[in-house]
Amino acid sequence: MKAIRIHRHGGPEVLAYEDVDIGQPGPGEVRVRNMAIGLNFIDVYFRTGAYKPPGLPFTPGNEGAGEVVAVGEGVGDFAPGDRVAYAATLGSYAEERIVPAHFLVHLPGAIDFETGAAMMLKGLTAQYLLRRTFRVEAGHTILVHAAAGGVGLILTQWAKHLGATVIGTAGSPDKAELARQNGCDHVIDYRKEDFVARVKEITGGEGCHVVYDGVGKATFPGSLDCLRRFGYFVSFGSASGPIEAFDILLLAQKGSLFATRPTLFTHLATHEDVVEMSNDLFHVVESGVVKIPIHTRMPLAEAAEAHRRLEARQTTGATVLLPE
Repeated sequence: MKAIRIHRHGGPEVLAYEDVDIGQPGPGEVRVRNMAIGLNFIDVYFRTGAYKPPGLPFTPGNEGAGEVVAVGEGVGDFAPGDRVAYAATLGSYAEERIVPAHFLVHLPGAIDFETGAAMMLKGLTAQYLLRRTFRVEAGHTILVHAAAGGVGLILTQWAKHLGATVIGTAGSPDKAELARQNGCDHVIDYRKEDFVARVKEITGGEGCHVVYDGVGKATFPGSLDCLRRFGYFVSFGSASGPIEAFDILLLAQKGSLFATRPTLFTHLATHEDVVEMSNDLFHVVESGVVKIPIHTRMPLAEAAEAHRRLEARQTTGATVLLPE
């Protein structure tokens, strides 16, 4: 069986396509044949060592969809042949892999494997941001950085459905147009415009109720200046690098703001959480409220090139890796 293995941290070149033996599932585990695998920026963090894996070597990847091959002792919810999807468990860059049943859900028949693989980590992230971290309702004004990215396109569609006024930032005219087509009422090209000044102009000086920031260093502390009094700064990623030397007094100076750094892993602490959040996501996708745009499909063997494109910000929407 083939899988991507990382023997040392570094650039995309450390992604090696190798033969591996994964064995049989143990108690509470399921062996899954991946039909499609999602690409996410968190994969880069693990590759570079910004996030620490359990050890070296390891197989990266945090989401996928496929069919159950075998189940371990004590697993009663899944059987061979079941269509499944998962997120938040390291090791998806492989033809087959072992998944803890805790993180596995049944994939509805109306959702194909590629969509399932592209939507789980990004879609569940959007779910906890919109429905659990700051509960967006009609009348709210929100700012979504990297609105044409994988998480961004889901966030903007879902937020628009909830009745929010959605402001997005993007890094090119093409990405700005894509964001506009996917729920953004206003799009700011941050390479040409001062996004703080434009947000103040759009909101009549009021600012936003919440800023969803997966960019990090490049958009801080500007994101705080886009908020109204008592607004929420939600930092959920650091695509441009981590935020450094956060001074908590800034929250007082800029309007008694709230700041949080949630993670998907915390929200998926129980299997009940995994199922509940996944069902919420499946509902908006099956109903057509949220469409999962897959813009790139690449062979699993070309994972290194996929990482290069992702880090160069040459991607929009979702990229899926396909086992041969």
